[in-house]
Amino acid sequence: QVQLVESGGGLVQPGGSLRLACAASGSFFSINAMGWYRQAPGKQRESVARISSSGRTNYADSVKGRFTISRDNAKKTVSLQMNSLKPEDTAVYYCNSGPPYESWGQGTQVTVSS
Repeated sequence: QVQLVESGGGLVQPGGSLRLACAASGSFFSINAMGWYRQAPGKQRESVARISSSGRTNYADSVKGRFTISRDNAKKTVSLQMNSLKPEDTAVYYCNSGPPYESWGQGTQVTVSS
């Protein structure tokens, strides 16, 4: 079983940066795809960025060129560097693992506001 704990959320002004981190426990982290999702009030949860076990990445069009996902298999962590943040990036951000081992973190709030 995989357990995920996010950290790094907070309040930032438009144009600012935040770095989210997700720490995983359990075995088989290196073979798991990992990703970040977000859910804004009144909206469905959406995929933000994903990284495969081999390091291949893909991003939502809305964050391309601004966000970067990375992973450290030795430390069992996945990070999301968010630059040039916009008010529309405000949401609860969730770490996700899988396939093959599916799990979700509890979420961390990101608020972009002046």
